[in-house]
Amino acid sequence: MRDPLPVEISHLAAQHIRELESWWRRNRKAAPNAVREELQRILRVICITPYGGHRATDVELENVRRIHITRIWHFLYYRVLNDPERIELVALWSDSRESGPPI
Repeated sequence: MRDPLPVEISHLAAQHIRELESWWRRNRKAAPNAVREELQRILRVICITPYGGHRATDVELENVRRIHITRIWHFLYYRVLNDPERIELVALWSDSRESGPPI
């Protein structure tokens, strides 16, 4: 089994996460920590199996993958970078939007 890859969060992804967490805490009182919990859960998975997400065809940035986080109705967009090998989170985007994030 491989060692988990380190994770970097782009400025855009960090902004998306902050905005969604803030909205979620105000509007989803029964599960105020769901965004953080789900991101932690999904990161444990992609750090071990980074190529498990589907290739994102709705963005211009190359080599981006996405994984759906059903509980919070969002896609997490990420890519695997080399030298050193790591994961970069590039966007967190609602699954109800008709197009992908501006990346």
